[in-house]
Amino acid sequence: MSGRDLFCQPRRIRRGAALTLVFASVLVAGAATGSFPETERTDRKSSSESARLAVPADPQEDVAEAAEEAVADGTSPMEAAERAVSRSGDRWGAVYSRGEYEEFEEALDGQYTGVGLWARRERDGRIEVTKVSSDSPAAAAGIRRGDLLRSVDGTAADGRPVTEVVSLLRGDATDAGAGTTVRLGLQRGTRAWTETVRRARLSTDSVTVRELAGEITVIKVDSFTKGAGDQVRDAVREAPAEGGVILDLRGNSGGLVTEAVATASVFLDGGLVATYDVDGSQQALHAEPGGDTSRALVVLVDGGTMSAAELLTGALQDRGRAVVVGSRTFGKGSVQMPSRLPDGAVAELTVGHYRTPSGRGVDGRGITPDLEVDEGALRQAETVLGGLGD
Repeated sequence: MSGRDLFCQPRRIRRGAALTLVFASVLVAGAATGSFPETERTDRKSSSESARLAVPADPQEDVAEAAEEAVADGTSPMEAAERAVSRSGDRWGAVYSRGEYEEFEEALDGQYTGVGLWARRERDGRIEVTKVSSDSPAAAAGIRRGDLLRSVDGTAADGRPVTEVVSLLRGDATDAGAGTTVRLGLQRGTRAWTETVRRARLSTDSVTVRELAGEITVIKVDSFTKGAGDQVRDAVREAPAEGGVILDLRGNSGGLVTEAVATASVFLDGGLVATYDVDGSQQALHAEPGGDTSRALVVLVDGGTMSAAELLTGALQDRGRAVVVGSRTFGKGSVQMPSRLPDGAVAELTVGHYRTPSGRGVDGRGITPDLEVDEGALRQAETVLGGLGD
């Protein structure tokens, strides 16, 4: 398991039911594209806008009433909403503080507050730094890949889930912002030392590109943040004309649905990407015409491929545009609606589900690859791509 101080799951929803940060942002996409009915826009600091849906549903009414009663009683509306969401049985229901939701939305816009390092937990429980972003506070402090992160602000990191360590790095418990400091206990070989770094506003690097032998271009999309679709399009345009593409969506927890659709448009010449229902109303998402439909394409997925990434995978698979290689995806195909509480917190409850172009439901099922591979998936993808090229 690995993580970074970018898409840290807010501390109040890290309870199994909310394993992803992102498909709830389908509402952000809906407001931007006009795909969802909209009655009111919520204020936010980032460039996209979230929409409230006029969807009458008892669980939503229960949450709203619980929050209003808490205000009248002089108690916390956020805590009351959390209890109501828990009672609703909604697997993906969640409540965010104002600060958590703002961080969430800013991350989807391609920015976040952190120190700029990735980490994973080793089998012995130790937390190892796997990557340090260039021009980040972690890089300026001399932290390197392979260093062990032993503590964060005096709290031992060993044995903790990566998500908790990431939360400590970001300072979620205190809503720490850019400019605040965090003390890291580090180890490199036999050397142990403490480094104090200052958190900063950083840009995400959600799309990376590399070339393999045989004119194969691997495009890795970690999450569908703002602009990801354009980055994928640019990578395809710059790829060798006769070469194939491996679209690596392993570990992609989702993101802005508009960006997933934009990525589908890179490889499709228009047509259906997905359908979704909200309060019984059926809607559809379509690709833009003019995509590259001739280049050989393989999509890599695993159990960490979620939400909008599953929507994209299902579209390319159903449309016969790509061969999907890897292991079954996570299975989150639900749509959440955000609504503001009296104290500025945000409650989200499930209001619908999406389906692939052939009508397959994803929620609780996931996407089954055309070629199921646990080990050596990238090598298998190269082999399949070679066959497609022939």
